[in-house]
Amino acid sequence: MNRRSTAAAPTCAFLLLASLEIIQVGPSTALWAAPAILIAAMLIAWAAESAQFYIAQGFALAILAWLQTLPEFAVEAVLAWKQQVPLLLANLTGALRLLTGLGWPLIYFTAAAFHRIKYKKALNAIHLADEHCVEVVGLLVPLVYVTIIWAKSSLNLFDAAILIAIYVAYLMVLSKMPPQEVEGIEDLDRIPRAIVKSGPRVRTIAIFSLFAAGGALIYFCAEPFLGSLLALSAVLGIPSFVFVQWVAPFVSEFPEKVSAFYWARTIDRAPMALMNMVSSNINQWTLLAAMLPVIYSISRGTPSAITFDSQQELELLMTIGQSLVGMIFLVNMMLTWWEAGALLGLWFIQFILSPVQPGPTMWGMVAGHIHWIVTAIYFLWFAIEVIRCIAGHRVPAAFRLFAELWRTRIRPA
Repeated sequence: MNRRSTAAAPTCAFLLLASLEIIQVGPSTALWAAPAILIAAMLIAWAAESAQFYIAQGFALAILAWLQTLPEFAVEAVLAWKQQVPLLLANLTGALRLLTGLGWPLIYFTAAAFHRIKYKKALNAIHLADEHCVEVVGLLVPLVYVTIIWAKSSLNLFDAAILIAIYVAYLMVLSKMPPQEVEGIEDLDRIPRAIVKSGPRVRTIAIFSLFAAGGALIYFCAEPFLGSLLALSAVLGIPSFVFVQWVAPFVSEFPEKVSAFYWARTIDRAPMALMNMVSSNINQWTLLAAMLPVIYSISRGTPSAITFDSQQELELLMTIGQSLVGMIFLVNMMLTWWEAGALLGLWFIQFILSPVQPGPTMWGMVAGHIHWIVTAIYFLWFAIEVIRCIAGHRVPAAFRLFAELWRTRIRPA
């Protein structure tokens, strides 16, 4: 499969996103739009499974993340075009926290449930393959730069250029990784197995067609699907900020959840499911964040920076803290049951208290400080884990493996 042609499709989609508007539709539209997005998620999951035997798995997952996050790009593009900065940051931070706080644990607990059914014993951890160190290290790099963005309380076109460069470098490293071993073909489900076993011409056409069809379905169904959910939120009386921060990201990231469940239930491909989520994290911390000042500047007709107020700074800081904790959990190339539970628990606490208005009541007082409390817990936990790494109690295997891959596959080339 030609890497240039594969990367061109999401690039074109990226350029088209600014023209997308969320139309006025009724809640019933979800009855046909939801199944269409579900089908799209399955199509691109089959394509990624098949492609991993001919290009690096991480590279295939990066392309998958491009296509899966088209709805999220669409929502952010519309908000940036309309210069809705509070809602724009709410959606971005909500989507990222949903990925790490709900998506990662969902993969572990799904794999653990099927492992219990199949083997009659507990799954203590999801163990990553050695080449997955690229995604783990790749998540740390944009987090370092986004911390700089938080410190200066603004996101501008220069930041966009840096973030895009980080993502391009990430793709270049992934492109140097080897494809999966052919021995795993028999473990695939029927459709991707048939694709892999077909002739080169048929195989290439099938993989490209599945990626294209899945991406097209997501692109054209995302608008009515999100519109139907917006109409439903109005009927239910859900505030727009809560909808944009939590409901819209859950819907726009629905394809990723479907793919994750599809792979995690096989147990053996649970690491691939987890790396799908991590790749989406990297995608949103880099390309999605970079898109915002570009479209915002075009909308204003002049180069402009998106500036943050104190609430947006806190939302961004909490999201950085959560991602740092998630990254440090994976640095020893596994995700254990208690780490998945911790990510889920901290996410759920701030999620259920987000709609609660601060006030003199006990819940009102807790809700008024919960973001600061959870943020402090994230950074304190990250600091403790860094100290444990230095002391040798948590082995930072991802960095050692990445250094080996750099010496053997990247520097010689």
